[in-house]
Amino acid sequence: MGPGPMLLQHVWDLHFDPMTNIIDVYVGRLRRKVDSDADYPLIHTVRGVGFRLRAPG
Repeated sequence: MGPGPMLLQHVWDLHFDPMTNIIDVYVGRLRRKVDSDADYPLIHTVRGVGFRLRAPG
C-alpha cells in the first residue's frame, strides 16, 4: 500500500502534515472490517515504511 504521506498525496491528492495520524486511523478501521473474522491478517504494518497487503500462503 505504501507510506501514509504517499497515500494521502497520490490517492486523495491531499497534502497534510506528515505527522498526522489520519492514515493510521483509517487503516485501523479497515483492519477491523477486513480482518475481524480472518485467521490471518491481510493488512500488515511495515515499520518505517508503511503498510502492505499480504494474502495468506
